[in-house]
Amino acid sequence: MTTPLLINAADNLREKLAGMAFPAPVQATYNPLEYAWERHCDYLERCGTGRKKVLFLGMNPGPWGMAQTGVPFGEIPAVRDWMGIHGPVGKPVREHPKRPIMGFECEKSEVSGRRLWGMFAERYPKAPDFFKDHFVANYCPLVWMSETGANITPDKLPKTVMAPVEEACFEHLQTIIQILEPEHLVGVGAYAEKKLTLVAQKMEQSFHIGKILHPSPASPAANKGWPHKAIEQMEALGLW
Repeated sequence: MTTPLLINAADNLREKLAGMAFPAPVQATYNPLEYAWERHCDYLERCGTGRKKVLFLGMNPGPWGMAQTGVPFGEIPAVRDWMGIHGPVGKPVREHPKRPIMGFECEKSEVSGRRLWGMFAERYPKAPDFFKDHFVANYCPLVWMSETGANITPDKLPKTVMAPVEEACFEHLQTIIQILEPEHLVGVGAYAEKKLTLVAQKMEQSFHIGKILHPSPASPAANKGWPHKAIEQMEALGLW
């Protein structure tokens, strides 16, 4: 069974990242593996069983997605209605006043998650049919926010500060690849593709590595027919 192994791997990552402090401009750091741990385990239990053909990898949680639900790209309607995951979510130790954690009561939409899970749900109306061969993970579970509440992505933080985070996340990614044994590693965006390439170089087996356009609304390219572009890339990779 892959699920207990995935939960153990996530727990190890959670422990390694616990208590890490980050300098300015970071004002608050959220780790959904802590306060949304039960919902993350629900995701692993429901969606992480068995070997997978394709592993999709994102960068880190969005403030209205995984930060609220504990599920990668965790747009609430997709998590609640398509995956069937719901339940209480706790609070981070230090909550940013402009980025409250409301769990499944949050009314904000995670656009990246809406686009990504929406594309998958359109092709696979029943979530188990998608997760039979596919799995979606994030490279890093941490969310960083500035004083204004703006999201700070991992690539914007100093390498010296990120070194212990990188070490823990890199090891975790390698572990989930070993557990799921995918043939295809697909980065949701260039950052994730780079991480997959680096991890694959450390492993003995070979993989088909590629990427799809990140669905973030911050990307002008993603705001012009993102699903069609992503589907074309999936087809070019021989996945669909």
